[in-house]
Parts: sequence; structure tokens; C-alpha cells
Amino acid sequence: MKPSSNTSSSSHDIARIALTTGEPAGIGPDLCLAIAQQALAGDAKYELVCLADRSLLEERARALRLSVRLHDYDPPIPRAHAAGSLTVLHTPLAVPCTAGKLDTRNARYVLQLLDRAIDGCVSGEFAAMVTAPVQKSVICDAGMPFTGHTEYLAEHTHSPKPVMMLTTGSLRVALATTHLPLRAVSDAITVDLLCEVMEILDRDLRRLWALSRPRIAVCGLNPHAGESGHLGDEELRVIGPAIERMKARGLEVSGPFPADTLFVPRILAAYDAALAMYHDQGLPVIKHAGFDSAVNVTLGLPIVRTSVDHGTALDLAGTGRADSGSLEAALHLAIEMSSRGSRVVSI
Repeated sequence: MKPSSNTSSSSHDIARIALTTGEPAGIGPDLCLAIAQQALAGDAKYELVCLADRSLLEERARALRLSVRLHDYDPPIPRAHAAGSLTVLHTPLAVPCTAGKLDTRNARYVLQLLDRAIDGCVSGEFAAMVTAPVQKSVICDAGMPFTGHTEYLAEHTHSPKPVMMLTTGSLRVALATTHLPLRAVSDAITVDLLCEVMEILDRDLRRLWALSRPRIAVCGLNPHAGESGHLGDEELRVIGPAIERMKARGLEVSGPFPADTLFVPRILAAYDAALAMYHDQGLPVIKHAGFDSAVNVTLGLPIVRTSVDHGTALDLAGTGRADSGSLEAALHLAIEMSSRGSRVVSI
């Protein structure tokens, strides 16, 4: 994929950030409205372009008693974000939505939001995309196979290998595998896969975080990292050889470490990121460290994409009790990464 040419966002010195509202019955619209009330930190100017049904935002704002001025998206005229306002790229719902009640008829709408944001990022119209949570089950129930944002974004940007990473503060944890049953993880982990993931992790830590030589700690798969083969041999057959191969290529990778001892501050302080082997090996650590401020970042894409680290919280939709901390952190991280000139790259 080739870098984009100059667009309205760059030529007017106002970078546009696409903000998708996700599942309309969930807390996504609530969070976007809460974010709209805040001023963005820093000197750079940004326009938040919220992809949503405008009437949905208006109804949810009334329910939440929020005063937010909604402006129609006007591509030729960027509008720098101001607290209490939000630019809306209107995408109509298939049917009216009730907070907390899923409807398969609106599943296509959720994917349309993502498609529009992806297209805008690839073309350079948007500097980055930030996503509110979606409900995988209702999309699948509507007859559209969907395993998650990560895989969907990779497919639609023609990216061969996406890598899910979550971060809060200085803690960064990437995953070698994502949404797999636990029994399938061992077979999925190969030397080639781990080398590819480590290479992407190293590259994007340099590109998106400006780390000149990222230090990566790699988890083992088994308890005690296999205990020299007595508790499993994946560390000896797969993980260790992958680490040695990447060391020979110049990457600063170490391990495999037992996961129960790697994730302690004294050990983590020596590394810029950890690579976990599966979803529930790495994510509980992140969510314990900062559930309300953790951010999901998709590595291995030609665009910048961040997201919240939580789900749709249907029981909180429309109540005013949803915490916008994770979406706020995702937005600020997207702005920070896009400001480094890493908007669209060749992959």
C-alpha cells in the first residue's frame, strides 16, 4: 500500500481523527459525547469526526443531559475541535436504536462505520481512527462472520499480519495470538509466526513510539516457561528458537520468561514491551494495571488505529455511568502517534 498524497487534513494544518461509535445500543455513543465535551491537550489542532447516526447522538445526548453542539462534516472545511462540540459524519441506522437492546438489523451499520473510517485513513482524509466497542455476537448473528476489529482492519487494509497490543502508561503488552480457544494456541504458535510478530512489534515501536532500539521480553507458553521441558516443550521447540533467530537479525529480544514472574515492576522496567502468547496471558495484566486508561493499538497496519480496552457494556448504555477514560486515552494516543508522521505507510 502506497503512502497517500496531501489531503485537506494536512493542507489546512488540522488533522482529522475518525471516531467510530461502535455498537449503537452500547456505551459507544455515550463515550463519544463525553469526549466531545473535553478540550484536547497540546498545541496541535485536530478535528474529531464522529461516524454515527446523528439522530442517535441527539437522542443519547438528551438521555444523558449533555449539551453538545453537533456539526455536519464538511470535508473542504476542517473545523478544529472545541469543547462542547462534535463534527458528525452522518451514517443512518437501519432501524431506530434503544440503549441496551441489541438489534441484528443494525449490524451492517456498525461495519459501515468501520469501512468509512478505514477508507478515510487509507486515503489520508483522516490522520488516524479511534474505535468505540462493537458487539461481535450481534454481527455474527446477523450472518456476517466477525472475529474482532483487529482481524477486520487487517483484511480491509490488505495487511498480512495484524498484532494486537494493549498499553497503559509505560506498560505495553502485545499478543502472539488473539481470539483463539486456548486448546488451539499451542498449534498456532510457530517459529515463523513468532518471528513475524516480533518483527512487527519492533518496527512499530520504532515508528509509533520513536524508540530507537526497542527491548522486548517474550513470555513462555507453559507454567514456569516449561520447566526445561518437564511442563511442556513449546519453549524449547518454538519460542526459544524464534527468539534466537530474531536476535541474529539484530532485534533486542529476551526470554522466554515465565509469565508469572515477568509481569512485576522490577523485571518490566528493563523492557519496552512484553510479548504474550495468548489473549488471557497478557490482557488481565493490562486491565489490572489500568482498566480505565488502557488502550488497544493495532500494529502491522498501514494506518494508525487505537481503541478502548473494554466492551459495549449494554447495561450502562444511556445511564451516564460509563467511564470515558479508556476512549480518552485512545484518542490522545492516536493524536500523539499520528503527529509523528506515521499516518499511512507502505507495508
